[in-house]
Amino acid sequence: MTEPTPNWHKSTYSGADNDACIEVADNLPRVLVRDTKDHAKGELTATPGAWAAFTAFARTHAA
Repeated sequence: MTEPTPNWHKSTYSGADNDACIEVADNLPRVLVRDTKDHAKGELTATPGAWAAFTAFARTHAA
Protein backbone atom coordinates (compact mmCIF):
# COMPACT_ATOMS: atom_id res chain seq x y z
CA MET A 1 0.00 0.00 0.00
CA THR A 2 1.36 3.42 -1.01
CA GLU A 3 0.99 6.42 1.26
CA PRO A 4 -0.48 9.51 -0.42
CA THR A 5 1.76 12.45 -1.24
CA PRO A 6 1.61 15.27 1.32
CA ASN A 7 -0.76 18.04 0.25
CA TRP A 8 1.12 21.13 1.50
CA HIS A 9 -0.67 24.43 2.13
CA LYS A 10 0.49 27.64 3.79
CA SER A 11 -0.80 28.19 7.30
CA THR A 12 -3.46 30.88 7.64
CA TYR A 13 -1.44 32.20 10.60
CA SER A 14 1.70 32.78 8.54
CA GLY A 15 2.98 36.35 8.46
CA ALA A 16 1.38 38.67 5.91
CA ASP A 17 4.79 39.72 4.59
CA ASN A 18 5.89 36.07 4.17
CA ASP A 19 8.72 36.36 6.69
CA ALA A 20 7.36 33.79 9.15
CA CYS A 21 5.60 31.16 7.07
CA ILE A 22 4.96 27.51 7.67
CA GLU A 23 3.32 24.91 5.48
CA VAL A 24 1.10 22.13 6.78
CA ALA A 25 0.17 18.79 5.20
CA ASP A 26 -2.83 17.32 6.99
CA ASN A 27 -4.03 14.79 4.44
CA LEU A 28 -2.02 11.90 5.91
CA PRO A 29 -2.41 9.72 9.04
CA ARG A 30 -0.03 12.24 10.67
CA VAL A 31 0.30 16.03 10.32
CA LEU A 32 3.51 17.43 8.82
CA VAL A 33 4.76 20.99 9.37
CA ARG A 34 7.72 22.64 7.62
CA ASP A 35 9.35 26.02 7.04
CA THR A 36 8.10 27.47 3.75
CA LYS A 37 11.46 28.99 2.85
CA ASP A 38 13.76 26.16 3.93
CA HIS A 39 12.45 22.66 3.24
CA ALA A 40 15.93 21.24 3.93
CA LYS A 41 15.37 21.81 7.66
CA GLY A 42 12.98 18.87 7.63
CA GLU A 43 9.50 18.45 9.01
CA LEU A 44 7.80 18.37 12.37
CA THR A 45 5.45 15.40 12.70
CA ALA A 46 2.40 15.36 14.97
CA THR A 47 -0.64 13.19 15.50
CA PRO A 48 -3.90 14.76 14.32
CA GLY A 49 -5.05 15.03 17.95
CA ALA A 50 -1.86 16.79 19.06
CA TRP A 51 -2.05 19.17 16.09
CA ALA A 52 -5.70 19.98 16.85
CA ALA A 53 -4.81 20.72 20.49
CA PHE A 54 -1.89 22.92 19.43
CA THR A 55 -3.92 24.94 16.92
CA ALA A 56 -6.79 25.36 19.42
CA PHE A 57 -4.30 26.68 21.98
CA ALA A 58 -2.74 29.01 19.39
CA ARG A 59 -6.14 30.41 18.40
CA THR A 60 -7.05 31.03 22.04
CA HIS A 61 -3.72 32.68 22.91
CA ALA A 62 -3.01 34.59 19.69
CA ALA A 63 -1.73 38.11 20.23
